Amino acid sequence: MKFLERFGAGTIYLLEYTGGVAQLAGESFGLIARLRIRFGETIAQCYLLGLQSLIIVLLTSLFTGMVFSLESAEQAVQYGVGNLVGGAVAYTAVRELGPMLSAVVVAGRVGAAIAAELGSMVVTEQIEALRSMGISPVRFLVVPRLIALLVMLPLLTIFADVVSVLGGMWIAHAYAHIDYQTFLTAARQTIGFPDVMKGLLKSLFFALIIALVGSYQGLKTRGGASGVGRSTTGAVVISIILIFISNFILSYILFGGG
Repeated sequence: MKFLERFGAGTIYLLEYTGGVAQLAGESFGLIARLRIRFGETIAQCYLLGLQSLIIVLLTSLFTGMVFSLESAEQAVQYGVGNLVGGAVAYTAVRELGPMLSAVVVAGRVGAAIAAELGSMVVTEQIEALRSMGISPVRFLVVPRLIALLVMLPLLTIFADVVSVLGGMWIAHAYAHIDYQTFLTAARQTIGFPDVMKGLLKSLFFALIIALVGSYQGLKTRGGASGVGRSTTGAVVISIILIFISNFILSYILFGGG
């Protein structure tokens, strides 16, 4: 019976959580459709959530591309297929590693920041103060962060793709003596503009997950300072899990469904 009770409680919580995030998304996009947007705050959030995440995204992508190239270049040369390394690195970076790693890094930094900031406003009753003045917390707080991530995460993904390929190219040349031109030619022949656009489409879905989960966790904070900590941790964990799940689903639909 205890197992059934826990299972039922978990199911109810999951449905409530899904419904709450969906309701928040609907209200946010309704405000965006009516152009109820705080443009100044949105630009400020683009800087805080996007540009300030650039360095860590670049470092993560650089070393990931270098490691992937390091693992594959020498063996590829031994088997006489060194000309394929550039294509393999670019293929993996543009389709999978660029969008997903950028999203995971941003979820760890930005998702936590959104949940902590909004959670602190809840426990200090600033959200109630906004409502008492007739100001929508969703328009005031959620919409600028949502738009900022929808704009900045695809841009971060583009930088991540480029840096990952360049890092892989340098390692392939330094470690396996693969010519730069050979590497780039293989990369151009392997990936095309549709691959890049599909990767950016993934990043849009990941941006939605990070912004909505972080905002929902923050707005549902209860229990003072400890509640803020729980909301922050939950935002990061749930966002990363959903990113991995949605990455598989989107990869199947965009690349493997046929």
